[in-house]
Amino acid sequence: MTISPDTINPALRNEEALRFLLTRRSRPPKMLTAPAPDRDGITEILTAAARVPDHGKLEPWRFVVIEKPALERLADDAAVFAANHGLPEDVAAKGVGQFAQSPLCIALIAVPKQSEKVPEIEQTLSVGAAGVSLVNAALAAGWGASWLTGWVAHDLRFAAPAFGLQEGEWVAGLIHIGTEKAAPPERPRPVLGEIVTWMTA
Repeated sequence: MTISPDTINPALRNEEALRFLLTRRSRPPKMLTAPAPDRDGITEILTAAARVPDHGKLEPWRFVVIEKPALERLADDAAVFAANHGLPEDVAAKGVGQFAQSPLCIALIAVPKQSEKVPEIEQTLSVGAAGVSLVNAALAAGWGASWLTGWVAHDLRFAAPAFGLQEGEWVAGLIHIGTEKAAPPERPRPVLGEIVTWMTA
């Protein structure tokens, strides 16, 4: 028996998931506090994060879970690095603060793979999909979460030893997760009429 789209779509519609996606909101690290998810909770979040489009099943990403003692060490390392390299005080503070304020951080590492069939741009897009899924999974599990980068992610002189990067790897994001202590105000969202084109023929 053939089921038409008009028949099948209402049965498949997930109102709860749609409501979540339409109202999701990241939480900055300064609005997060302990506790953070335990290892079982983190494993559940990472399982969801890894369930993303991945052409060729290359898995062009990996995760580094940074717990509080390691975050405190990285905050100290970032302060020393900033001082040694003459970074402006405000720039240094943003990098140090990411680690000092965060209850838990998961570094999303891009791991480009050699492939004749899957160009690197498709692999990079898969990395981005993993980041979005990671944040959304944390939010859906009841935690506050946000995706940041900054010089601690992009400056390989710091990031390579900090996160154990191998040749060709790079940090796509630092996803901070914890208990929400304050809700940020809603921010302006894209105006669909300015970014959507309808092709009718």
